[in-house]
Amino acid sequence: MKGHRTPSIAVIAGTGVAEHFEVGPRISLRTRFGRAVAFESKTGGFYLLPRHGPGHTVPPHMINYRANAVGLRSLGVKDVIATSAVGSMNPVFKVGALGIAEQFLDFTRGREFTLFDDQIVHTDMTEPYNRELNARIAKASASAGVRIKGGLTYVSVEGPRFETAAEIRMFRSLGGDVVGMTGVPEVVMMREAGMRYSAIVIATNWAAGIQTKVSHDEVVRVMKRSGRSVKSVIEGTVNDLLRKPVEG
Repeated sequence: MKGHRTPSIAVIAGTGVAEHFEVGPRISLRTRFGRAVAFESKTGGFYLLPRHGPGHTVPPHMINYRANAVGLRSLGVKDVIATSAVGSMNPVFKVGALGIAEQFLDFTRGREFTLFDDQIVHTDMTEPYNRELNARIAKASASAGVRIKGGLTYVSVEGPRFETAAEIRMFRSLGGDVVGMTGVPEVVMMREAGMRYSAIVIATNWAAGIQTKVSHDEVVRVMKRSGRSVKSVIEGTVNDLLRKPVEG
């Protein structure tokens, strides 16, 4: 990525992704919801926000999604590309595959779920993930020779435990394709803060009951193998956005 400009793009890096990028000094963001931490990529093309904090120390149910959203917006971010490790419930979306979320089902229950506690604001979620950003990701994937599956429905659960086999059967019956612990309320917060948002999901395992046992070690191991592909897709998408920003 060439040149330097004040970024209007942010990458929210999930498990196994942040370490693939070179970044500058830490940016501490103070918001009305608390603090968030971001970094500017050394290329100057985007900000990187490690979802679980520097060093991957914050569990999914304790992430300050509100501070992350408001903090990125304060930097002037307009477009957010997130990555998420997920369990696959879709037989054609195999372990190691990359995908793009199109819809979500929310099964979280103990999290702050909106930026608007003191006013009545109803944000449209008909299409929670930005269609144009999704198209840019698909285009960058094709250019990089990385296969990516669109149109996935992301089921968000509370965590930090993994799901039961019965829960997975229920999620599949409702139309879920993948399951993860961080997609919601993140997408909601980003949309409420006025940013476009897309999510690249990486199948790190088959969901509970489809394979015998699920472990975090497996998630980390598969993400290490997939990290370079994810990086190439992100960099291609960022370059495309820098050449031709999304209108509106």
